[in-house]
Amino acid sequence: MTTTVKPGENTSPPSEFVSVNPLKMSAPLGGALFFLGLDRSLPVFHGSQGCTSFALVLLGRHFKESIPLQTTAMSEVTTVLGGGDNIQAAILKILEKGKPGVIGICSTGLTETKGEDIVGEVALFRKKHPEHDDVPLVAVSTPDFRGSHEDGFRDAMIRTIEELVAKGDKTVKNQINVLAGSHLTVADIDYLREVLNAFGFSPIFLPDLSRSLDGIIPDNFEPVSMGGTTLDEIRRMGSSEHTLVIGESLRGAGEALLKKSGVPYVVVNRLMGITAFDRFLVTLKNLSGRDYPESLKRERNRLTDSMLDSHFYLGGVKVALGLEPDHLFDMAHFLGENGMELVGSVTTTASPLLSKTPGPKPVTGDLGTLERQAESGKAGLLVTHSHGRQAAGRLDIPLFRVGFPIFDRLGATHRLFIGYRGAMETLFRLSNMMWSRDPENQPDTWYPGEKNPIVFGEGTPEEFVPVNFEGHNERSGGGLP
Repeated sequence: MTTTVKPGENTSPPSEFVSVNPLKMSAPLGGALFFLGLDRSLPVFHGSQGCTSFALVLLGRHFKESIPLQTTAMSEVTTVLGGGDNIQAAILKILEKGKPGVIGICSTGLTETKGEDIVGEVALFRKKHPEHDDVPLVAVSTPDFRGSHEDGFRDAMIRTIEELVAKGDKTVKNQINVLAGSHLTVADIDYLREVLNAFGFSPIFLPDLSRSLDGIIPDNFEPVSMGGTTLDEIRRMGSSEHTLVIGESLRGAGEALLKKSGVPYVVVNRLMGITAFDRFLVTLKNLSGRDYPESLKRERNRLTDSMLDSHFYLGGVKVALGLEPDHLFDMAHFLGENGMELVGSVTTTASPLLSKTPGPKPVTGDLGTLERQAESGKAGLLVTHSHGRQAAGRLDIPLFRVGFPIFDRLGATHRLFIGYRGAMETLFRLSNMMWSRDPENQPDTWYPGEKNPIVFGEGTPEEFVPVNFEGHNERSGGGLP
């Protein structure tokens, strides 16, 4: 029996009713992240300037890039009387300054509490300004008070599919859609494209952050995303042979695409580790009719060797894990596969995956909940994003940074986690982190000190006296060779 969870439905109530140190990011931020993966896109928050500033800072610090993000700048008066005019004024201003390929409008808690109908306001704008019909406008409901950034990401994807995907006249051979989950890094998407190409597929990623937030330095600044899934690619998705849905949270997007264009989909919940990627490659082999590429066979052999090498440092390590549901499910299986013990598991929103996650049942909570679980379970490692650094410091255990946001380390978006290669790299990073916690051997620790006398058998401990070669040399026959 399959349990269906509606978007925003909280089947796993929070363990506490006040979040002191939040683990989750907001739904509008997730919506903005999705739109940033579309070419020449401009996300717009329908809310106050403060709502937009919060997301702008986190996105900028994580990706280390200039983030195009606009706001309807709601004031006290417009919040009370209605902000429809603000939406229309913001759209007109944007179109005056440039020519974005797509404008994505995300609501916020402020406007959702008031009851703003942003979809209806966009329809009114279309009637008043038919001269701008060539610019796609996608409005999505993403209140801060419901769900997390994983939910906002999914809802923005569903609305984009409903608005922009066209039903294909005929199927394009070997063309495949990839609905990329919010937990995938730029490096993950690049690797996934490489694997799909090796099987003969021509993939269309939605969204494609690997082409928009991958560290490009443009010749000229433009106030829109530069790179990503093009509008033409989105419209051609209805002509694909298959759709790969990466993450259970995006199942609704796969269903929306099936309903709109008839393209069948497969949900892939795990891509980390040898077991998960083995299963994924079987799927690709069945869909393509091709054998496994030799390069992947070599990568698998390297991974098995790295699993053996890293086991001495990771086996039996107790871990407390705090991530979004899709990411949590994948990471928890990966850690367990490599001999680590999950003693704490905290997530942000409801998901059918929570009942299938190994270890203790994940609870909906904040970083405070995660810290208490780690302390009571005597965890030796904390796995979450950068906001967990204070908890790790208080517990005096290392923090393995994954998820969003990671703002106190460079290269977060270019770290590979999925596939054989990503699993190998992740194991080495984890092993080196745990290894570096051991005290380094120094010259004065090569021999046992007074507190560690050598005991021969059951007799009295004897003082260690190193051999003294002073006064001996080669002429006297007592020197070293």
